[in-house]
Amino acid sequence: MNKRFLLFFIFICSILIFTACSVRREASVKEVTFWTLQMGDYSAYIYKIIRSYEAEHPNIQIKWVDVPFSEGEKRTLAAVMTDNPPDLINLNPDFSALLAQKGTLEEIDEESVNEFNPEIINALKYNDKLYSIPWYATSAVTIYNKDLFQKSGIIRLPRTYKELGAVSEKIKNNTGAYAYLPTITENDTMVKILNKYGITDNMTEAEPVFEMYKELYQNDLIPKESITFTLREALEQYMAGKIVFFQGGANFLTMINENAPSVYEKTDVTEQIKGPVGQNDFSVMNFVIPLRAKYKKEALDFCLYLTNAENQLELAKMTNVIATNNKALSDSFYNDYSTLESKARSISAKQINKISPQLKQRRNQKEINTLVNTAVQSALLNKDSTEHILSKLEKDIKEIDE
Repeated sequence: MNKRFLLFFIFICSILIFTACSVRREASVKEVTFWTLQMGDYSAYIYKIIRSYEAEHPNIQIKWVDVPFSEGEKRTLAAVMTDNPPDLINLNPDFSALLAQKGTLEEIDEESVNEFNPEIINALKYNDKLYSIPWYATSAVTIYNKDLFQKSGIIRLPRTYKELGAVSEKIKNNTGAYAYLPTITENDTMVKILNKYGITDNMTEAEPVFEMYKELYQNDLIPKESITFTLREALEQYMAGKIVFFQGGANFLTMINENAPSVYEKTDVTEQIKGPVGQNDFSVMNFVIPLRAKYKKEALDFCLYLTNAENQLELAKMTNVIATNNKALSDSFYNDYSTLESKARSISAKQINKISPQLKQRRNQKEINTLVNTAVQSALLNKDSTEHILSKLEKDIKEIDE
């Protein structure tokens, strides 16, 4: 009986020890939650990276949540205010800057991101501090109709807004098509154009730019829809052969090929139109780590793994995005001019090396964009003198900045 009891006792103790070890092992595993914005089409790619990372880090489990783009900002804002936010969140720089302003983000040590393009890192800073890690970028190129360009009688492709404006009349007279359709009241388009002229604070300095567009508009050298159309609608005008030049990402070439193959055959690409400052526009998607995240160190480590040169290059080859990692950017993939798409991609990647001075997001940037767009629309419609419109614009911006 004693022997039987002893065996039973040993059996129970073994179960308790095994259970305790299992609990301790489970407790030592850290679950890092990270959110992306509408990346479901690339789930195989992301899961492959997660499995690879977890194999190298057995004490870490990655929980991936893909958030619809339209819900990203709302869900993120609600999450970062809780005591249990995601550890890593994919956002755009504008909203990231807003969260940094609110003091809800962890500051990133710049030494941890020394493999990334320094111009992009500098662009992501808020108050000279870094709160985000870049993932991928885009930089628009100029897509143009070669046949219409040859008919225009222009010898050299325009490189600046001023040059493009100067040849707009000749283009229309010789081709019947407009030179381009600037969507100058869409989102931050006009603000970015002004930034290319070195105008960021004093809006009264924008008079020559406003006057240039006003003259083009009133002389019917840019379409009347320039103050109402979106970029997608401008693309439709290009595919219809109604404009010669269109600025957009390399991804638009696929749309042109699918929807207007005859226009695609006549299409070529060159660098984006610049202002006198000479920098290029770009867009970037980044990751942030909430200040209240539970596993901040682990989140940063996984983020740097996800965005390393190998993984960025693989993503770039599946899409039309541009890598932000220096090693990936130096790959021969970004020095290929054999096809129209690869040429656009290579031009776009090289433009990333000249994006300074960047447009710095301000506290009320969306409101500022709306004010600027309303002002340029008023100027083009000749509702008041440009001087008075810009004077009022400057006053309105100062009021919302206070």
